[in-house]
Amino acid sequence: MATAIRISEELIGDAKKFSRIDHRSLTGQIEHWARIGKCAEENPDLPYTLIKEILIGIEELEQDAKSEYKFG
Repeated sequence: MATAIRISEELIGDAKKFSRIDHRSLTGQIEHWARIGKCAEENPDLPYTLIKEILIGIEELEQDAKSEYKFG
């Protein structure tokens, strides 16, 4: 369900720039930042790169794009 919210023009401008870089929609970029921020607040000891990799892994599982890990 979509909900209208007000955000600053500065945040919108930054999101537009990063959305083009990351090939996301404006909404997708803001949602991405919100997910990262939520995870960072819930797990303050985890670095950004680890949070990002965890979210990528979750998305791959949801998209059924998983494969068996081969050691060595």
